[in-house]
Amino acid sequence: MFCQRRVYGQRRRLTLFPSFLDQIVPRNAPRVLQRNISILLWHWPFGVSYRLHGNKCLELYNISRCFLTNNASALSTADVVVFHHQELSNGLSTLPLHLGRPAWQRWVWLSMEPPVNNSNLTLFNGLFNWTMSYRRDADIYIPYGKTVPGGSRPKDLAPSNRSCLVSWVVTKYENQQVRTQVYQSLKNYIPIEVYGKWTKRPLLNKKLLPTIAKCLFYLAFENSVATDYISEKLWRNSFQAGVVPVVLGPSRATYEALAPPNSFIHVADFKTVADLAAHLKHLAADRKSYEAYLQWHRTHTVQTYTDWRERLCQICVQYPSLQTSKVYQDLAGWVNK
Repeated sequence: MFCQRRVYGQRRRLTLFPSFLDQIVPRNAPRVLQRNISILLWHWPFGVSYRLHGNKCLELYNISRCFLTNNASALSTADVVVFHHQELSNGLSTLPLHLGRPAWQRWVWLSMEPPVNNSNLTLFNGLFNWTMSYRRDADIYIPYGKTVPGGSRPKDLAPSNRSCLVSWVVTKYENQQVRTQVYQSLKNYIPIEVYGKWTKRPLLNKKLLPTIAKCLFYLAFENSVATDYISEKLWRNSFQAGVVPVVLGPSRATYEALAPPNSFIHVADFKTVADLAAHLKHLAADRKSYEAYLQWHRTHTVQTYTDWRERLCQICVQYPSLQTSKVYQDLAGWVNK
C-alpha cells in the first residue's frame, strides 16, 4: 500500500487581482500533461450528473490528456479517484476498500461545503491523499468563482430605475446563525426584500438575477463563517447581478485576496448594525460614491463554476504540482482548522 504520513497542504499565496487561477491556468491557453491522466468520479455530488462521453476536458475546457469517467469498473486503472463527502457521510455511497487499491492511485476528498456541513470525518482518516475544496490551502483549489479580464457592463453602471434598497435570498433560515442575527437587527433600520423558500417567495433560476438587479445592495451572507468560504452568494447573486454585495463570512483580508478591489461592503467594518444601515443609506443617496463600488465591471467580469466536469478537469491542471506521498491522517483536523 501507499506510504502514510501526516502532511498538510501549504497555504498558497494569492495575488489580489486578477485572480490566482487567471495566472496559472488562463482559460484559452492549452494545458499539456506529460501523459494521460484518468479521473474516476465514484459518485456524482448530490446526485446531479453530467455527460462524460468523449474527451470532455479537451472539448469543453481545452485541457488535454485528461479523461473523466464515472464507470466503477475503471477503479483498478484510474490515476485519481474522487469521492464527494456528503454521500459518504450520509451512507448513500461507500469507499471501495474491499476491492483493493493500487499503490500509485491517489484518492481525493471533495467538498464545497463549510466544516459544519461535513460530518463523520474521522471515519476517513488515513485514506485520502488530496483535498479538493474552495479552501485556498486545499491540494486542489476550486473556488466558487473568479474574476476574468474583459469588462461587459454598460457605461451606466447603476441604472437609476432600481426600485429597492437591499435584497436577500435565503433558503435555510436558522435562528442560531450569525447572518440571521445581523438580518434581524438590520431590518429595523432599512427595508429588505427577502426571497427564497423561507419566506415562501422562491425565485426560479431565470428570475434570480433580474430580481436582485432591481436593488442597490445584496446581502451576501454566508450560512457559515469559515476559512475561505465565499460561495455563489458573492460571485453569482451579487457580482453577476451587477449590485454591491454586503458580505458576511471570512475576514476582509480573505475577500480582498479573492474579490475585485473596492467591490464589497464588509459587515465587520462597522461597530454596530445601525452604522452599517446608515452607510447603505448614504451610498444610496450619493450616486458617485455608490458607483465607485462598481468600477471594476469596466475591466473584468466574473466566471462562476457550476459544472462538476470543469472542477474535475482542474485536477489535471494542478496534477503536476501535487505531492504524491501525501496522506491525511487527521482529515477532521484539516477541515476544521
